[in-house]
Amino acid sequence: MSDAPVLLTTDGGVGTVTIHRPISLNALNSATLRALREQVDVVAADSQIRCLIVTGAGEKAFVAGADISEMVDMDAAGGLAFAQAGQAAFAALEALSIPTVAAVNGFALGGGCELALACDFIYASTKARFGQPEIKLGVIPGFGGTQRLLRRVGNAMARELTYTGKMIDAAEALRIGLVNAVYEPADLMPKALETAKIISSFGPRAMAQAKRVLLEGEDAPLGVAIAGEAEAFGRCFTTQDQKEGMRAFLEKRAAKFTGE
Repeated sequence: MSDAPVLLTTDGGVGTVTIHRPISLNALNSATLRALREQVDVVAADSQIRCLIVTGAGEKAFVAGADISEMVDMDAAGGLAFAQAGQAAFAALEALSIPTVAAVNGFALGGGCELALACDFIYASTKARFGQPEIKLGVIPGFGGTQRLLRRVGNAMARELTYTGKMIDAAEALRIGLVNAVYEPADLMPKALETAKIISSFGPRAMAQAKRVLLEGEDAPLGVAIAGEAEAFGRCFTTQDQKEGMRAFLEKRAAKFTGE
């Protein structure tokens, strides 16, 4: 297998990005963040990929966190640059027009939890562990964790996890709404792939509109958000996929979406 820190594979319309530093529990250093951004750009340019799974190599960790050995001697300017690099990579992932699924197979701590949060939703192994333990190191989450966490699990729970730095298991992550589902380790990737293949079978232009209005509407006033929804709904009627989908329904057959 390649020794690159981030790998991209494809299976039909599904892409899989794997953080590949198993000796370091897939910790995120500057090189890994650059490689992640590069692979996200590759995915964005590939119209054949209609859903993306993000996971970590090995059985122990999704991503155990940012690489502390790289951070320990940073000054304020270095810390700012490192945070900005992580935020840029994760923002690019979040901004993909296709849905993204985090398949969390082990530790997702600090930057790992933040990476999972940059995906549309999370499936977890029963062995997964989540947390934002940065406070124990004298810092705070820097890759978007404080903001995406509160949007995922609510303000009070995000405050508790950030202030205490505690680690939670998959069952607790499911209870608080951090993850969508929990599976046995052997079932995690097959279940993620099953969902990704379902998503990839639908019209990509409608899917992109759905993702856009969900993302943009999250922080918008309701009236603004639903107006954006109506506009996106209207745009769907400019596509051949809309014609095909509705005709297929009326003709009682499976639709064949082409992305046109």
